[in-house]
Amino acid sequence: MVHPESVKNNKNLLVFSDDWGRHPSSCQHLIVQLLKKHSVTWVNTIGMRPPRLDLLTLKRGAEKVHRWSKTAKQDVLNESPLPNGLSLVDAKMWPWMKRPWDRLVNKHLLRTQLRNISNDCIAITTIPIVADLIGLLPIKRWIYYCVDDFSVWPGLDGKALLSQENKLLKKVDRIISVSDTLVDSVNRRGRHSAILTHGVDIDFWGPSKAGSTSDDFSTSVPEAFALFWGVIDRRMNADWLIGLANELSKEYIVLAGPLQDPDPRLVKHKRIKILGPTPFKKLPSLAKLANVLIMPYADLPVTRAMQPLKLKEYLATLRPVVTSSLPSVQPWKHCIEMATTKEQFISKTINHMRSARGLSRTAHQTLSKLKSETWQAKARQFEELITT
Repeated sequence: MVHPESVKNNKNLLVFSDDWGRHPSSCQHLIVQLLKKHSVTWVNTIGMRPPRLDLLTLKRGAEKVHRWSKTAKQDVLNESPLPNGLSLVDAKMWPWMKRPWDRLVNKHLLRTQLRNISNDCIAITTIPIVADLIGLLPIKRWIYYCVDDFSVWPGLDGKALLSQENKLLKKVDRIISVSDTLVDSVNRRGRHSAILTHGVDIDFWGPSKAGSTSDDFSTSVPEAFALFWGVIDRRMNADWLIGLANELSKEYIVLAGPLQDPDPRLVKHKRIKILGPTPFKKLPSLAKLANVLIMPYADLPVTRAMQPLKLKEYLATLRPVVTSSLPSVQPWKHCIEMATTKEQFISKTINHMRSARGLSRTAHQTLSKLKSETWQAKARQFEELITT
């Protein structure tokens, strides 16, 4: 465990989530704001994707094993020092969770590694795999921050995760969900959930704040392109993207982010350029070069439940945005262009790709609406929900 310099705080928070600093999740955005008042122990968990014999699993497994070493922890701190008030636990865990004895092993491992935590902690989890810990640790209050429907997430063991989530819902003291679909799912299982949609850092994403693009992307992106950033996987509507790519003669589709078993056609098409993982801090500059930002998710149970972080990030750039019509985008329908068919998506996107780069037609309205959606505002609401 790494203990940075401590500060005076109101509450001790214990957080179970994705690896700190790996990618900027909504939970990390909220905790950054809460560190101004609270001390936080963040537990990097093993994740929920069952191991497979593929390159992605081997690479991720090697990263995890490396992080468990003292040398690796110091390297992480040297590269990106932790904020004051934050402690980090790289939890050693068994990577399977399907069978009862898998969960028994992880329950013992986590309980042992967290035996020294304060007895007045508020525990927050974004993952259902810690359900067996409730009642074993000296926790004052358990909060489930429900950010996705993992039972229908591509590549995950949906049946095992649904079973763990059902167990978690029965035990936690409070549930906070990021979308109406997730709230409804919780309510159908006999529990009440508050709703807290994602926030956005307007200053970070705003076009006036975007840094110089000359060095970072001058040779890696085409002259005219539509841009998507995020995980590139089976949630994307590959038919829409291939249909768009087939209509392009000089323009390109640029996909920036890690690949997790995407449709092979996306990787092979000559009009689709995949940048791979792109540093978060460089995305505003990349957005500034794009003609249009796209969010072509397929209409699936997993996409109907999610609240994409990138939606408000896209909007804060004030660039034109074209998305598929999902529940999470409906409140922003006056600030974006929605498509319900492949033909609509292609037509709307090409119109922007073949126009001069500029701000969206609704930029003023968008910015006005986003001012109440900051991470600072969301953190205040989150704090009230978890402490009362």
